[in-house]
Amino acid sequence: MSTSASRRARLTRRTFLGGTAAAATLTTTACISGEEDPDTGGGGGEAGEEFAGTVEWWTINLQANYADYIQGLIDAYTTEHPDVTINWVDVPGQDINTKLLAALASGEVPDAVNYTSDTVGRYAGAMSDLNEFFSEEDLGAYQESLVQPLTTPDGTLAGIPWYNGGAELGMYRKSALEPVGFDPENPPTTWDEALELAEQYRDETGEYGGNLMAYSDTIQSEGITLLNEDRTAAAFNTPECVEVLEKFKVSFDSGAIAPGVLGKDPRNYEQSLVNEQIAFNPSRVSSQLLNVENNAPDVYEDLAVAPAVTGPPGIQYLQSQQIFGIPQDSENKAAAAAWLKFVTNAENLLEFCKLVPIFPSTPASLEDPYFTDIDTSTPAGQGRAILVETFPALEDGGLQSHNDVVLREIFDEEIRAFMNGGKSAEEALTAAEEQWNTELTSNQQ
Repeated sequence: MSTSASRRARLTRRTFLGGTAAAATLTTTACISGEEDPDTGGGGGEAGEEFAGTVEWWTINLQANYADYIQGLIDAYTTEHPDVTINWVDVPGQDINTKLLAALASGEVPDAVNYTSDTVGRYAGAMSDLNEFFSEEDLGAYQESLVQPLTTPDGTLAGIPWYNGGAELGMYRKSALEPVGFDPENPPTTWDEALELAEQYRDETGEYGGNLMAYSDTIQSEGITLLNEDRTAAAFNTPECVEVLEKFKVSFDSGAIAPGVLGKDPRNYEQSLVNEQIAFNPSRVSSQLLNVENNAPDVYEDLAVAPAVTGPPGIQYLQSQQIFGIPQDSENKAAAAAWLKFVTNAENLLEFCKLVPIFPSTPASLEDPYFTDIDTSTPAGQGRAILVETFPALEDGGLQSHNDVVLREIFDEEIRAFMNGGKSAEEALTAAEEQWNTELTSNQQ
C-alpha cells in the first residue's frame, strides 16, 4: 500500500511561493520539567504497542483549511493499521500554550503534539526522548540541521521536524538601484555588502537604501553566539558584537538605513518596497513577495530576487519551525512515534507542500518536479527556486530557552535604544545581557 495519503483524500493543488508558516506564538514564561524513565522512553507513561491503540494527536490551526488532507492521512494510515485509532484534535493558535501547559500539568496529555521549535526549552523536560523511538535511519530522512537543534544539552531529542517557512529572500528594485550600477546577477551576499549598497544608494540619491538592522537574528547570522552551551546565560556581550552594532549605527545615522526599521512589526515598517521609500530588503520572509505583488504590482515586476544576505558562516536561519513531540506521560508512545513517522515522511510532506506555502523537513520531497521544475520568469518563481537552492544551508536558529520570543524582543528593544541614541552599544548589550540572565535564571528554578 502506498504511504501517500493523496490517493485517499481530495486535495486541491495551489501554486504558491513558500512563506512563513502560521503557528501559535507561545509567550508565557512557565517551564515544564519531568523525570525521565528509561524503561518507558523518557517518561511516566508506557510505550505501548507500535500498531495498536488510540493516539491522541494535536495540531495547530489546520482544521479550517486542511481537513481533507489531514483526514486523508488518517484514513490511509488506519486502513493499513486497523488496530490504530487516530484521535485528531486541532487547537487554535492562541490556545495551544494554555491547553498544552494544562495537559502536561494534569498528566492527561496528548500522545503526540505539534509545537514550535522556539519553545523547545520550555517543553523539553516534559517530552520523551525521541531517540528511543526513531532510529538513525529514521532521523536520516530529515535535514540534519533541522533535527540537531531539537536536541537539548543533555542529549534528549525533544522533537522531530515537520514543516517550515523556508529561508528568507533578498528583494531589490532594479530601476531604483540603476544609479549605483546594481547588478541583479551579483547582489549582496553579506550584511557588510548590504550596508555598502545602502550607503552607495544614499550617497547617490539622498534617499533611504533599505530596511536592515542588527537585531538578534542578524547578530546570530553574523556568527555571534547568543547563549552559552548549556543555555543558562547570555553570550553575546562581546567586542565582536559591539563592532557589528556600531557598523549598523553609522549607516542608520547617515540615512542609508530607513528609520522605520526600528518599528516592532516588519510588516508595517513606515518605509517599504510597497510605498517605494526604500530600494531593497536584503533579508525578508518570502511571503513579503506576495504582499508586494498584491499591493504594488509595478514594484513587483521591477524586483530582482536573491538569496538573503548572511554573515560569514553562510547559514540561512529559521527562527522557528513546526515540530512534533511525544509527552512523557503518554501511554502510547510507540504508536504515536509510528504515526509521526508516517505524517512526516517525504511523500506526505510533499503533498502538504502542494496545498500550503510551506517547505518540508525532508530533502527527498524537494526532488519532486513540483520543486525542481519551477517557472522562474516571475519574481515569485525566482523566489521559490532560490528557496529550494538554499535549503541545504537552512538551519533552525532556536535558542532552546523557555521562550525565545521574549528573549529576542528584549535584545531588539535594547538595539532600538542604541540606534536612537539613548545608550552606547556597550550599555545596550549589558542591559540585554542582564535581562536575559534574569529570564534564564528564573526559569531554571
